[in-house]
Amino acid sequence: MNTVLATPQRTASVPGSAAARPRLRGITAELVFIGRSLRHSLRDGESLLMAIMLPVMLMLMFTWVFGGAIDPSGAYVEYVVPGIILTCAGFGASSTAVYVANDMRTGIIDRFRTMPLRASAVLTGHVVSSVLRNLFATAIVIGVGVLVGFRPQADILEWIALAGLIALYILAITYLFAAIGLAAGSPEGANGYGFILLFLPYLSSAFVPVASMPEWLQPVAAHQPITPIVETIRGLLTDAPLHTEPWWAIGWCLAILLVAVVWGSWLFRRKAARR
Repeated sequence: MNTVLATPQRTASVPGSAAARPRLRGITAELVFIGRSLRHSLRDGESLLMAIMLPVMLMLMFTWVFGGAIDPSGAYVEYVVPGIILTCAGFGASSTAVYVANDMRTGIIDRFRTMPLRASAVLTGHVVSSVLRNLFATAIVIGVGVLVGFRPQADILEWIALAGLIALYILAITYLFAAIGLAAGSPEGANGYGFILLFLPYLSSAFVPVASMPEWLQPVAAHQPITPIVETIRGLLTDAPLHTEPWWAIGWCLAILLVAVVWGSWLFRRKAARR
């Protein structure tokens, strides 16, 4: 009896065939990278702690050390808390530039580009996780402000508007820091470039009225993005007149967001194509 041995046939893997892994649909990739960035944030507890502690220390210093000289009546805390909120957002968002620059330097982006997903989803993960971290830090800063004497007068609608504006500002500045991280050659450089933006609140009405500044500096302080944003936050919290400040605040946030998204997308495609 003859025995016929069947030789197993190997099926060649053809790119683009049905055996290839399908591309992730919807926002699955974004959700994965948001979780990744949040886990990195929890592991990097020092950065999150400093993003909260530095603004809190600034608020305590301005309230208890400088506040008496600026406003002897003791009401300076009502003025300074909105500025501290934006300072907190800036400190928290600046870490995004370092995280993005580190991803570009380590080559993890190359690994992601070989997978069936949108490699740019990594930027979305960094940005969304930063917004969540900063909203949490902002809530803590407002709570500390209440402990040191701040008494907000906002109603429920004003609190909702306040949360929306702060979230929009954090989103815009975080995308800007992400683009800076792409443009920088190293995490150290990204940290240095981003640190320059952290001085903008000091050149606005965040800590002192614009009218108290030198005349040559007043136009700069009055027409930069931070001033209408901080004045809108101050008006919502203290029930002060808002005038046209909310429209300028929203317009500046949207303009920064648009520029940051376009710049960041161009940098991402340009740098990823080189690898």
